[in-house]
Amino acid sequence: MYYAHTTEKEDKSDWQTLEEHLTNVATISSAFATDFNAGEFAYAGGLLHDIGKYSPEFQKRLEGNYGRVDHSTAGAREAESLYPFPMSRFLEYIVAGHHGGIPDYGTNVNGLKKRIRSAELHDYSSYTKEIPTPVLNSSHIRFSCGKNNQGFTCSFFTRMLYSCLVDADSLDTEHVTRPEQSALRGQYDTFEELLNRFEDHTKTFDTGTEKNRINQCRNDVLAQCREKARLPPQMFTLTVPTGGGKTLSSMAFALDHLKKNDLKRIFYVIPYTSIIEQNADVFRKIFGNRNVLEHHSNYDPKRETEATDPIRESLALSTENWDIPVVVTTNVQFFESLFSNRRSKCRKIHNLSKSVIILDEAQMLPIGYLKPCLAALSELVQNYGSTVVICTATQPKIGSFLDERTKPLEIIDAPDKLYETLHRVHVNNAGELDDEELSDRLRDLKQVLCIVNTRKHASSLFDTISDSEESDGCFHLSAAMCPVHRRTILEEIRNRLKDGLPCRVISTQLIEAGVDIDFPVVYRAMTGIDSVAQAAGRCNREGKSERGEVYVFRSAEAYGKATSWQKRVAEIGEMIFNEYEDPLSLDAVEKYFHKLYFYEGDDRLDKKGILHSLDERLNELAFPFEKVNDDFAIIENGTKDVVIPWDAEARVLIKKIRKNGFPENFGRGLQGYTVAVYPQVFKDLEKSRALDTIGERFHVLTDESLYSEKTGLMKPSSAEMPLLIT
Repeated sequence: MYYAHTTEKEDKSDWQTLEEHLTNVATISSAFATDFNAGEFAYAGGLLHDIGKYSPEFQKRLEGNYGRVDHSTAGAREAESLYPFPMSRFLEYIVAGHHGGIPDYGTNVNGLKKRIRSAELHDYSSYTKEIPTPVLNSSHIRFSCGKNNQGFTCSFFTRMLYSCLVDADSLDTEHVTRPEQSALRGQYDTFEELLNRFEDHTKTFDTGTEKNRINQCRNDVLAQCREKARLPPQMFTLTVPTGGGKTLSSMAFALDHLKKNDLKRIFYVIPYTSIIEQNADVFRKIFGNRNVLEHHSNYDPKRETEATDPIRESLALSTENWDIPVVVTTNVQFFESLFSNRRSKCRKIHNLSKSVIILDEAQMLPIGYLKPCLAALSELVQNYGSTVVICTATQPKIGSFLDERTKPLEIIDAPDKLYETLHRVHVNNAGELDDEELSDRLRDLKQVLCIVNTRKHASSLFDTISDSEESDGCFHLSAAMCPVHRRTILEEIRNRLKDGLPCRVISTQLIEAGVDIDFPVVYRAMTGIDSVAQAAGRCNREGKSERGEVYVFRSAEAYGKATSWQKRVAEIGEMIFNEYEDPLSLDAVEKYFHKLYFYEGDDRLDKKGILHSLDERLNELAFPFEKVNDDFAIIENGTKDVVIPWDAEARVLIKKIRKNGFPENFGRGLQGYTVAVYPQVFKDLEKSRALDTIGERFHVLTDESLYSEKTGLMKPSSAEMPLLIT
C-alpha cells in the first residue's frame, strides 16, 4: 500500500492512499481548468504530480524513517517521456514546481532542463500499477495566440494550469489532514440571492435620495451599465466623472453580466489600501460578510466585528484561493499574483477565469508595467472567458497597447455629455505660491483641503496653519500615519464637514483615489492631470453648490517641488493647463495620456522587459518564471514596516508577540498599525535606539515621542523622511 498523507493514527487506518490523492487532485484540478478548456491537461498534471511518492524511500519518510525525498521531479520526467512537445513542457513546469514554485526552464547547467536530465531519483516505477496514463495530443491545446506576445500567452497558460494543480493539491490535502477547516469552505450565498439584495438596496437608494441633478445622472449611469451588461464577455471601459456613482453602477453591471453569461465571481481591483476598506464596507452591507473578501496587506479577517467566528475563519481561508463570490483587492495583490511563480500567490488565480473583473481608478495602473498588465487583462478576456471593466474618471488611452483582438467597448453612450452634466468644479491656475501666501489662503477658508506632493511639504504646511488662531479643525494626513490612525482622522474630518465646523486638511496624495469626502474648496500642488481630476473629485462631490473651486498651484518652496516621476507628470500636467481652458475635459485628459506615453516611450511601459523575456525562447517554451516573479514588483522601494503602539489594541498585540514563540501568528492584526519607511529612515531609527525587533520580523517603535498624534512618524534627528504612499 502506498500513501500520500499521514494522520495521527499509527495503524495507518485513516492514512490517505497515494492512488486516492492523485485521483482526487486530478479530478478537482480538471474541474477548475475546464473553465478555460484545459481539463485534460489539468487531469494529467494531477495524476503525475506526486508519482515520486511511489518510491520506497518516500514511504519510509512518511513513517519517520527517512530524510528529504525529491518527489516532484519524477512526474516532470515522466511527462517529458510520455507526451510530445509542446504538451509535455506545460506539464513539466507545473509538476516540477508544485511545491517550490514554477522554475525557470534554464539550460543544461541550471533550471528545469538540468533538473529533469540530471536529478537522481529513487525508483518510483510502481506508479504504473495504479495510475493510468491519460492521452494528450495537440487538439487539447485550445488557447489562441495573437500576432504579438505569443510567449506571454503560453507562459500565462502554464501559470493558470499550475494554479489549478496547486489549489487542488492543497484542498485535497486539507480535506484529509484538517477536515474541520475544510468544512468551512464554500459556505456562501448564491448570486441569485446577492442580486436580490442588491435590488433591495438600490430601490431604497432611489426612493430615499433627493432627486437633484447629480442623482439623476447617477441613475442614468446605473441604467446604462445594466443595459450593456446584456452583452457577451469582453473588455469594457466605464468613463464616469468622480461622484458619478461608479462603485454601485459597476457592481450592478457585474451582477447582471454574471447572471446573463453564467460567470462565477466578481473581482473589484483598487489601487490603494487607503480606499479599499470603504468599498468593501459598502459591499459587505449589501451582500453580507460571508460573501465579500477584502484582501490586501492591512486586512485581518479577525477584525470583522460583525461576523461570527466561522465566517471570520472562512474569510481567512478565502484569501488563499479567492473561492468567494466577491473579492475586493489591490492592484499589487492582483497583478503580482498574475506574474508570480510562487505556489501561495498562484494558487488563487485560476478563479479569475469566467469572472467579472472591475479595475477601479484604472489610471493608477503602474506605468512601468503598463504593457505587461494590459497583456494579462487581454489574456483573461481572450482565453479565460472573463470580462474586464476598465473604470475611471480619467480614461487612459490604452487601446494601442492591447492585444489586437481586444478592443474595449465604452459602456457610457456619451461620456462627454455626462462630463458636462456632472461638471461641478471650476479649475483655476493659481500660479506659484510660497507657503506664507498659501497658508494665508487656507486660513481664510472655513473648510478646505490642500493636497501636496511631498510628506515634508505636508508636515511643514500643517505646522504653519495649525500654529495660529485658526488652528481649530486642522488635520494632517500622510502615509507617515498608520492606517488605523488615518481612519480615525478621516472619520473626524467627515463629521466636521457634515456639521459645518471648521475643517482644514493638509494631505499627501493618498487622499485622492476614492476617499469619500466633500470639500467646497480644494488646493492641489501641480501634478498630472489624472491626479488633479482625483483631487477635484473631493470638491463639491455631492453638488451642494453650483460650482466648487479647485486651485492648482506651483510651490515656490524647495521641499514642495515635485521630484523624479512626479516632476515628469507635473511638467506634462502644466502643458495641458497651458493648452486647455478646462484641463479636466475629456479631450484634455486624452491629450495628457498621449503626451505621457509618448514621453515615456515604449520601453518605459515595460521597464523590466518582461514581455520580451517571455518571447526570447518561444520555440522551446523556455520561460524565465522565477526572473519574471522577481522583476514584477509594483512596490519596489525596499521599505520596512515599523509597528506603532498607537492604541490599546496595538499594545495588546505587541505584548502578545513578545510572549509568543510564533509571533508571525499575529502579523495580520498588526498590519493596521504599521508605517512603511525607506531603508535610510529605518537605519536612523535603529541608531536612535527607537526600535525593538521581535522574532526577526516585527520592528516596534519604542520611542513613542517619535510618533505624533497629529502627523504620525517623525524623523529621529536630522534624517529625511521621504514621501511614502501606500
